[in-house]
Amino acid sequence: MNENDANRATEGLPVSFTDATIEDFPAALEFIRNLWDYNTYDEQETRAVYEKVIADPDSFIFFARAADGSYCGMCHGDYFQTFWMSGLTCYVSSLIVRRECRGRGVGTALLDHALARAKSRGCKAATLDSGLPRTAAHTFYEHYGFEKSCYGFEKYL
Repeated sequence: MNENDANRATEGLPVSFTDATIEDFPAALEFIRNLWDYNTYDEQETRAVYEKVIADPDSFIFFARAADGSYCGMCHGDYFQTFWMSGLTCYVSSLIVRRECRGRGVGTALLDHALARAKSRGCKAATLDSGLPRTAAHTFYEHYGFEKSCYGFEKYL
């Protein structure tokens, strides 16, 4: 699938998918800050991570863009080997839709595109997590076909 030609009509909001470039960083930072608004993000540190992600062949980041070029959504993930699936798995770590684009199929289009990429890469499964308070997102993921499979834990180092 060609990244620039992969168009999908999403309930009246046609979007195209473009792989992230360094020029897209301001948009990515806005998405990140809006989703995790309880965190403080240093722009230089976040940019350094962004640069590593776009350079890593085992990571992806792409945007859903409207016909006018505006950013509607962003998706970031990684491919990794796991014993759980005895093979390659796709972890969708960020799926963010701009507030004014929500409810118009953009999230579904982003997930469709991410999972198509994972399948073409040879992944056996896809996994994601979602913060406990994000119940609307949980409903969306379950409606899409994801199943609750575990509790997630984290520890800051």
